[in-house]
Amino acid sequence: MVLFKQIQILLLLLFSLNIAALPGRELSGIIRSDKRELLQDLVTWDEHSLFVHGERIFFYSGEFHPFRLPSPPLWRDVFQKVRALGYNGVSFYVDWALLEGNPGHFTAQGVFAFEPFFEAATEAGIYLLARPGPYVNAEISGGGFPGWLARNPAILRTNESAYIDATHTYVSNIGAIIAKAQITNGGPIILFQPENEYTYGATNVLFPDIGYQETVLQQYRDAGVVVPFINNEAWYKAALWVPGTTGGVDIYAHDLYPMSFDCSQPSNWSSAQIYGDLRTAHLDISPNTPFAIAEFQGGAPEYWGGTLYDQCAALVGPEAERVFQKNNFAAGMTIFNIYMTYGGTNWGNLGQPGGPTSYDYGAAIKEDRTVWREKYSEAKLEAQFFAVSPAYLTANAANSTEAGIVSSTDVVATPLYGNKTNFYVVRHADFKSSAATMYNLTAKTSIGVVTIPRLGGSLMLNGRDSKIHVTDYDVGGINLIYSSAEVFTWQKSGSKSVLVLYGGAGETHEFAVSSSLGGITSVEGTDVEHERVNGTTIVNFQVGPARRVIHFGKKLDVYLLWRNDAYNYWVPYAGSPTATSNTEGYAKPSLIVAGGYLLRHASITSSCISLYGDINATTTFEIIAGHPAGRPEVLFNDEAVANVKYANGRISATVPFIVPAISVPDFSNLEWHYLDTLPEIKPDYDDSKWNVANLTKTYNTLLNSTTPTSLFSQDYGYEVGTLLYRGHFTATGAESTFNVSTQGGGGYAHAIWLSSPRGGFGSKFLGAYVGYGGSADNQTVILPPLDKGKRYTFTIVIEHMGSEGNWTPGLDLLKTPRGILNYTLSGHPASDVSWKLTGNLGGEQYQDQTRGPLNEGGLYAERQGYHQPHPPTSIPQWKVASPLTGISSAGIGFYTTSFNLNVPVGYDVPMSFVFNQTASSDSIPNSHYYRCQLYVNGYQFGIYINNLGPQTAFPVPQGVLNYQGENTVALTLWALEAQGAHVSSFALQVNDVVQSTGYFDLSPALYPPQPAWQKRVGAY
Repeated sequence: MVLFKQIQILLLLLFSLNIAALPGRELSGIIRSDKRELLQDLVTWDEHSLFVHGERIFFYSGEFHPFRLPSPPLWRDVFQKVRALGYNGVSFYVDWALLEGNPGHFTAQGVFAFEPFFEAATEAGIYLLARPGPYVNAEISGGGFPGWLARNPAILRTNESAYIDATHTYVSNIGAIIAKAQITNGGPIILFQPENEYTYGATNVLFPDIGYQETVLQQYRDAGVVVPFINNEAWYKAALWVPGTTGGVDIYAHDLYPMSFDCSQPSNWSSAQIYGDLRTAHLDISPNTPFAIAEFQGGAPEYWGGTLYDQCAALVGPEAERVFQKNNFAAGMTIFNIYMTYGGTNWGNLGQPGGPTSYDYGAAIKEDRTVWREKYSEAKLEAQFFAVSPAYLTANAANSTEAGIVSSTDVVATPLYGNKTNFYVVRHADFKSSAATMYNLTAKTSIGVVTIPRLGGSLMLNGRDSKIHVTDYDVGGINLIYSSAEVFTWQKSGSKSVLVLYGGAGETHEFAVSSSLGGITSVEGTDVEHERVNGTTIVNFQVGPARRVIHFGKKLDVYLLWRNDAYNYWVPYAGSPTATSNTEGYAKPSLIVAGGYLLRHASITSSCISLYGDINATTTFEIIAGHPAGRPEVLFNDEAVANVKYANGRISATVPFIVPAISVPDFSNLEWHYLDTLPEIKPDYDDSKWNVANLTKTYNTLLNSTTPTSLFSQDYGYEVGTLLYRGHFTATGAESTFNVSTQGGGGYAHAIWLSSPRGGFGSKFLGAYVGYGGSADNQTVILPPLDKGKRYTFTIVIEHMGSEGNWTPGLDLLKTPRGILNYTLSGHPASDVSWKLTGNLGGEQYQDQTRGPLNEGGLYAERQGYHQPHPPTSIPQWKVASPLTGISSAGIGFYTTSFNLNVPVGYDVPMSFVFNQTASSDSIPNSHYYRCQLYVNGYQFGIYINNLGPQTAFPVPQGVLNYQGENTVALTLWALEAQGAHVSSFALQVNDVVQSTGYFDLSPALYPPQPAWQKRVGAY
């Protein structure tokens, strides 16, 4: 995913100075004969689109990362919600760091297994684009690179052998897993992307490194990947890796993020850009492949101290979807992936530094899997249109703003001309305009060139909007001569075609059909003008909340809807999701149904209609098309619906919503157990099992160590979570200050204590960097008087917020150190201080194979595994105390409690753990400087930073949270000021209650594994 467009543009300008001199641009014949033999007719393409099973398709895809939802049964839920939009594809990244946290040991089991993901995609009728990297970016720690690569002497993402050798275990294993799930083996994977946004390089490396690109391609070929290779240029004019060149892929694609990433002012489009030359650029770069956008902006990432994700959803909301996505359609795009469609959660420390736990992204499907955002509904209108518009797949985009089509200079139009059907995409010339602009459309039709509307009035473009007008559009054998109202969908219902059109409130629209239909026989609703002119029936209407239906006898029904009403219509898909040919009805549109929170799919026989979906209120479903003749039975989630009504060719069925009893715990009334999880600051603490920081030279090739021995945590195998350092020295009695430079990544914090020998002052808190969003800090603290000849110990706690990404080859930013960069103790040479350090127990030989290599940090309670279910709270070192009371001095407390849930089966009830963000009080200054980690049944599902925010609510999916049984919740509370801190409030919140028996099976036997606490060998 492209984070910083400004940086990219600067790099592009620098890069373009040398583009003409690039070596190796000769043709290489990359389409291999063995590949064609294996694929046969399963996946092919021409200049217009993909063919799958011999049929042209619009690969319409949403990005979804399984590793950000560690509850495999819920993958089915997300896939079905994506399919309900009308999408037929999902693109997914793979996080190398989660699969090879221990170098040379690849594991993809449990929540990290891919087979359930592939099975769920197949069941939902979803094709997959696999994007395993090795580098993926994705706003994850290291961009997917495991932290141990920081010790690799090679320049990363180059053809240097040390780096290539390091990728072998991962690439060979993940390549084999993907190969087994290709369409050639009956799986859902039809496209494959090696590497990621490999578009720019620093000046210290050869770029483009064609040898490296070829190596990566060959690695995956050797692993058995045969489906078409696609790329994702980070900038659409870079023109690297185009088909027919050395290192080139089969299908050229690029990314496009036209909006800014500033969610603080979502209505401000001043930084947004619209690209009118997409078609021209595509034809210049890769004219023989479909126009493909591998990543298009579907939201924005957020940062510590930023805004809430709902504002990112507003920034890239329904207006942006209409304006910017339709601009892509105007260029003839037929491979389209939206990043993100479901964002998920950066659980278990997997996120990038600077980013919060949530990766909601402002996507169409919220982090808690709810679909109430309007942008979900708008995305559905657009995708369902293309699902029933095959003529678009061979239409040719004309000039980006062809003159003479619209009457107003404030509106521009882009035509796409087909053999018969034409599409006209209109928007404001100033795409940021909020004006209501009147215009007429002059279009080519089978009855000649006509100016629309013909029966009076004007069309209107109301603010940030864009429309697709059609001419000579096929509706099941009936020619729609033109329509200014947009097509949502159509369906053949017996011998009758049913067409659904929509428009914005208050807009005038018009459509025309041939009078050979026999003319209008009846109209449901008022304020519809119609007239027969020279063999054409013209219908003119103004959009309002009330639905109008135009009946043309037994041949055609046309539904005229307000856009917001169209949002409530669904096209549930039916057929065999595992079909191998089109004749078996592979996930075809089946019905048109009004009503309901969500319709997932349908099953139809001659006597029965089975709908599968969700409701959050008593709901009347109205089936307007696709149903069998007669009076079929109606089932909803396999339960018969009573009092079904049959009238006017429609079927109505009301499904009652039964309000369930749901009880959640009151954490203020539960018994919490407390443990001091910073025993390291005590004078008598034994650190004999810690790593001695004895490396006189760092492995790091990015930054040399300036301390006598390296204090970079990666040098010792600690690459995640809380880091702890202990520095021992003998006092001279003249010490006055201690200065230390630390680095932990965006949003990190550190704290410093000094411990005296027995009989001294014990431990003294010296100060902290409380975390203002920066990634490094230099702090000088004042020391108390020290006794000459006595041994003292500094204890420094540093929060590792994740490894930096490695987006630009040559910069090697993954190697950015974590830990202590430098220090000065007044009156001493640096060598007078001897250091030890620790982190998660075992480091790269991590203990919890179930929850993965990034889930735990180095706090005492984490090293012991006390964050897991059923810790030994009965032993004497534990006390009964609550995080709502907190601790009275700087330090870190650990709290755990348990509770039971009994959520009724048959309901989807997303829940979040919620903190109350507090400011400093007048009576206790700086009392808001604290941060927490949230563990749920051993899974780390939240980093809460009270003084930064913005995240206060942490969704935890069912499966990680046991809905019918016991749960263990643990909190760490790190007080960064001398007066301590407490959690002001903490609650489990029900986000929504949705009645749904058809979306997944999540019996306890299918829950993600939740191994309970066991005494850990070697824990200290």
